[in-house]
Amino acid sequence: MTNEETEGSLLLDDQLCFALYAAQRAVTSAYRPLLDELGLTYPQYLVLLVLWERGEITVKDLADALRLDYGTVSPLLKRLETAGLVRRRRSARDERSVLVACTGRAQELKERAERVPGALLTATGLETAEVVRLREELWGLAERAQGAVARAR
Repeated sequence: MTNEETEGSLLLDDQLCFALYAAQRAVTSAYRPLLDELGLTYPQYLVLLVLWERGEITVKDLADALRLDYGTVSPLLKRLETAGLVRRRRSARDERSVLVACTGRAQELKERAERVPGALLTATGLETAEVVRLREELWGLAERAQGAVARAR
């Protein structure tokens, strides 16, 4: 199919957004059994990835890193706190800021989580070079889409 034919198509399989949606759901499903072993949901795993990488940070910075709003991150943190994996506290420097950090239990979980990325590659049959290329293309698409949103405002 040519660009012109795809451009105005209302066929479901011609939609870029649907291909991304289907891929996201499939990849998240591939993660599920790996994360079930850790007792985590995919969004909880993403929160812990940021905390393992950056250490204690503000909830605002965590939400920014995950490209989520505060209202979405807050319930995630509450569930992780209830599970004993994170702790939240008010910043001594700025009472309006809430800091979040991993607990010792989450740090122990990190060792088990280190096998998840490799296990996902094995499960999907993706080569490292393919992952790098896909990731670069997807980040480029995200940047372009974000630019389109900004221009539309």
